[in-house]
Amino acid sequence: VQLQASGGGSVQARESLRLTCVASGMILSTFSGSDVGWYRQAPGKQRELVGMITSGGKTDYLGSVTGRFTISRVNGRKTLYLQMNSLQPEDTAVYSCHVKTLYQTYWGQGTLVTVSS
Repeated sequence: VQLQASGGGSVQARESLRLTCVASGMILSTFSGSDVGWYRQAPGKQRELVGMITSGGKTDYLGSVTGRFTISRVNGRKTLYLQMNSLQPEDTAVYSCHVKTLYQTYWGQGTLVTVSS
């Protein structure tokens, strides 16, 4: 199983980015039945959960991104997204996707998001 994340980059404050994570080597039913989400780790800080979406479609977000970030999934494509609007310098971090199956959690390699003021 591999999780391929993409979509990071360097933007100015208040701009937007959309991150994409595609799961390969995972059967569709496993992906569909798993909770998936995005974490981030800023330099010198601990990793934190940015947002997650359950197999049933329930979402949860880090407080500081609520209202600005939206997580979504397309099970048929084994893909999850993170739409990030109104980005702020404090959102600068490496963003990683994860898929939590019944037996194991898989992680993507991370994509760097840099926001300048």
